[in-house]
Amino acid sequence: MFPIRDHNPSGRTPYVTYLLMAVNIGVFLSYVGLFSDDRALNIFFFDWALIPGRVTTGDGYTGILTSMFLHGGWMHLAGNMLFLYIFGDNIEDEMGHGAYLLFYLACGLLSALAHVISAPYSPVPTVGASGAIAGVMGGYLLLYPKAKVDILIIFIVFFRIFPIPAWIMLGLWLGMQFIGGVGADPTVGGVAYWAHAGGFIVGMVLTIPLWLRLGGPRFWSATDGHPPHPQATYPTSASRIPKVKRK
Repeated sequence: MFPIRDHNPSGRTPYVTYLLMAVNIGVFLSYVGLFSDDRALNIFFFDWALIPGRVTTGDGYTGILTSMFLHGGWMHLAGNMLFLYIFGDNIEDEMGHGAYLLFYLACGLLSALAHVISAPYSPVPTVGASGAIAGVMGGYLLLYPKAKVDILIIFIVFFRIFPIPAWIMLGLWLGMQFIGGVGADPTVGGVAYWAHAGGFIVGMVLTIPLWLRLGGPRFWSATDGHPPHPQATYPTSASRIPKVKRK
């Protein structure tokens, strides 16, 4: 199940979202050659990734910031950039470019701290923009809980796009982070579930002042949880598969 787009058009060009995507992609391309050399890659991640055990002992603080611009592979990068592309433009539209950039960085930093708290002695390097992007998703859920998000469902040879409310898609995603976090052992690597959950909650909390400025509950009442502007529509094409009538 993959979100591929939302029906919530932004009113201005999301320059900061595009910039963040470009920086993440550019940084990844700058060291992607190290993936063919495990030793060099491990040294690179030791210097720049977030390693909770180092932070707990008073070292490696730079990783709290730099880790949010690193990724562990092409699919890791692609997935994060897809989520940022879908949800980032609307938050930037509401917050403004400068405030949105500060919001994004704050979500990334605080999600990293959440991960350190959840696994203070873990020696495993942690990389990815997921915590910051989770904050963007948390802010999106607070502002537009009923915005339509198109989900691509792939089941063996079955492909189908379903539009569903954002609160269902984002709620399921957040629930999966809590479930994964409870059963995961952060000392052996894998997904940083608590960084995701922490970033999501931080994003919601940091968006509350904006939500209140827009009217708070009155904003929801006026829009019924939908974006306060007409939703985007996408062209559809008829299926080329011929229909066979029953006899």
